[in-house]
Amino acid sequence: MITVPVYNMIILPNISLTFKKDFFDDASTTDIHEGDDVLFVFQKESKKKENLTKDDFYPIGVSGRVQSVDSDGDVTIETLGRMDLGEVEISGEEIYVPSVLREDVQDVPEEEMNKRLNAMKGRLFEFLKKFPWGLMARQYVNRWKSLEEAATALSSYLSLDPEERFHFLEVNKESERLDMIEKAIYGFIAESDVTSEAEDAAKKTNEKLYREDALKKQIDFLQKQLDEMHPENVSDVRRFQEKIEKSGMNETARKEADKVLQRMKQEGKEGHEYGMLYDYLDFVTSLDWKKARSKKIDLKKAQEILDEDHYGLKKVKNRVIQQLAVMSLNRKQSGSILLFVGAPGTGKTSIGQSIAKALGRKYVRISLGGVRDEAEIRGHRRTYIGAMPGRIMNAMKTAGTSNPVIVLDEVDKLSRDYNGDPASALLEVLDPEQNFSFTDHYMNVPYDLSDVLFVCTANTTDTIPEPLLNRMEVIQFPGYTAVEKFQIARRHLLPRAMKAAGITPDQLEVTDDAIRTVISGYTMESGVRGLKKQMDTLCRYAAVRIVEQSQESTDKKSTALSLPQDGADRRGAAGTGKSDHPALRIVVGKDDVRQYLDQHPIHHDSILEEKKPGIVTGLAWTAAGGEILFIETLFTKGNGKVIITGQLGDVMKESVQIAISLVKAMYPDKEELFEKNDLHIHVPEGAIPKDGPSAGITLTTALASLVTGREVSPEWAMTGEVSLRGGVMPIGGLPEKLMAAQRAGIKRVFVPYENVEDLDEVADEVKEALEIFPVRKVRDVLEKLNLEPDQSDGTGKGGTSGKKGGSAKKKAEKASIPADPFGNLKAFWGEKGVAEVPLRPLDTGRAPQVHEETGR
Repeated sequence: MITVPVYNMIILPNISLTFKKDFFDDASTTDIHEGDDVLFVFQKESKKKENLTKDDFYPIGVSGRVQSVDSDGDVTIETLGRMDLGEVEISGEEIYVPSVLREDVQDVPEEEMNKRLNAMKGRLFEFLKKFPWGLMARQYVNRWKSLEEAATALSSYLSLDPEERFHFLEVNKESERLDMIEKAIYGFIAESDVTSEAEDAAKKTNEKLYREDALKKQIDFLQKQLDEMHPENVSDVRRFQEKIEKSGMNETARKEADKVLQRMKQEGKEGHEYGMLYDYLDFVTSLDWKKARSKKIDLKKAQEILDEDHYGLKKVKNRVIQQLAVMSLNRKQSGSILLFVGAPGTGKTSIGQSIAKALGRKYVRISLGGVRDEAEIRGHRRTYIGAMPGRIMNAMKTAGTSNPVIVLDEVDKLSRDYNGDPASALLEVLDPEQNFSFTDHYMNVPYDLSDVLFVCTANTTDTIPEPLLNRMEVIQFPGYTAVEKFQIARRHLLPRAMKAAGITPDQLEVTDDAIRTVISGYTMESGVRGLKKQMDTLCRYAAVRIVEQSQESTDKKSTALSLPQDGADRRGAAGTGKSDHPALRIVVGKDDVRQYLDQHPIHHDSILEEKKPGIVTGLAWTAAGGEILFIETLFTKGNGKVIITGQLGDVMKESVQIAISLVKAMYPDKEELFEKNDLHIHVPEGAIPKDGPSAGITLTTALASLVTGREVSPEWAMTGEVSLRGGVMPIGGLPEKLMAAQRAGIKRVFVPYENVEDLDEVADEVKEALEIFPVRKVRDVLEKLNLEPDQSDGTGKGGTSGKKGGSAKKKAEKASIPADPFGNLKAFWGEKGVAEVPLRPLDTGRAPQVHEETGR
């Protein structure tokens, strides 16, 4: 008996089966002949014959006999009965299985069996009508003689697992087996019906979609042809549809744009929301959504552009070049957000233009002065009537690229009200960790600002909120010196003014002395904006002179041609073709400036000509640069009141109180002056508000001069905050203050020792014109100015009043000196006999020398 292992098949008794030759080849059973007995054993799992074990078979098989083997090798087998299997033995390629016939229970009449078979065939015939191959299959089905043969024939189509297929053999009753066969076949037919219906429905849907897609393509093609023939007739919907497809929007923006476009289609041109939808789509499709390709940055060329457009500003240019170098290495926008801080007219905004020019990018400027509504930055929500995008996204639309250079001008002049805080809205814009998904309220979709180079400008950092300031790197723009202003005027301002006025270099010459006169006498700010105005005024006046001369020359020429002349003269004049009175070239000299500008020179505070006790020159910083100021003090009869005038702020008033306390402590013999007299302190000009701590040393020195009666030379100026310990503390704005001192004719200046490093930012010509004394203590200043107290009573070192007088007067003064109960003389002035290191001016080429004992 030949044992044939099979897997996942239904083979039942009393049927005839035909197997292809390949079947027996796969089963490794090639030697088979007519009349051979065959035993089908059923595998639990799909395995190759060489990997089978005795436990891989179900306990029931089916016996059969080979009826025929045709010429092609196909084998027809008639199954006989079910067999109970014994222990399986596997030896190489052969399988030996002892088997015993298993009896069936025949409980279904033949008539009923035929009836059920015919019903099954009828259902299958109806099912096969749906398929084009159904007629062929009908003949195959018609040959079935039993339900068992139907189950075996449809075995590969039934959705049954091996356990369920084996169960057909396992049952003994014929009725039970027929019920299982009918259930499986009818289930297959029902399932196939549903699948067929689903496939038909899907096919119809796909055919509809394919047809619709084909029609759309044809319509699009025809519409495109019409649009090219009549571009003026292109509909808004069609135009926006094309823009959206070409825009390269991110997924979120594309969904929102498609949604709005669909609403626009439904709304129609007559709809009340059509205009709002049109404006939205027009805006979002005007933006550049595609990532810009990084360009190679030429640092040498960038340096040349910065030097060509701006004179001076070496520190600022170096920092810009550093930023560009980092961007070049990273191939993307990186580094800090730059904040340029300085007085008006110092080139903060224009250097942003130079950066854009050096990078080859678009330049956009956004003025934030006076902005008080958050919606100005983030935009309005589209639910509001008249909603608009914010200034940031408007700038992106104006630029037309995703990587412009945007200058946020006047960030220190942002304000806030109940509509929100625009400075807080800028936090997301200027934060590289957040601005890659900046969401404008109007757009309501994220936009990538990470490739934008933001440059901010401000006149001061005092009004910028701390969180916003922390996101930026502050770069100070010092004011221009007179030398720098001259070069800027000669190289940039005057040529531009002449070009704007239509004047050629052959028609106007402005001497160097004239330009220096304009700078010194008609401008007063740290920047060059006022200087530009004066150059414009000068050129406009010159334009009038040029036009008048031209007209006078034309009138004289006409008069000359109308006079009677001999033929030779007439022929000579006609032959030369030249004017007898060519226009003269206008030369503006130093003495002509007053006439051309038609105004009085600006009055700058300058060095005082007369010395007087109680008056000392100080240095101040303003938004327009530096200025000198005079501290004036005066005693009048009274009862100890302190009168302060000059519109001083709270901080400066506190400096007055500190200065009074210091002077009382350092000059205990003069304390009665403050008790028996009223002290008046005035800081001109009275109409200008003043505040800040840097006038502390000036106030102290002025009061010391007043109580000692000794004058301070007007050639001295000073700046620095003071403490009750007698120390001189650092201040800000030193470059601007020293420039003001140089302009006013000051020769020597006291500055806080801790501000020495700030001298690197001061122009060389300013440092060369001044003797700069760095000081740590108030005592250093007073001793250098010969304002130390008379300590001849033995409480300290000896000293002189510096004034002539008899010994009787000195004795009277000595007798009137009260005791020093607090030891202030020793605390502030030191002990008698201690060697003092004289205070010397700073050599700006090297660090100041500090005495180890005195610290000076």
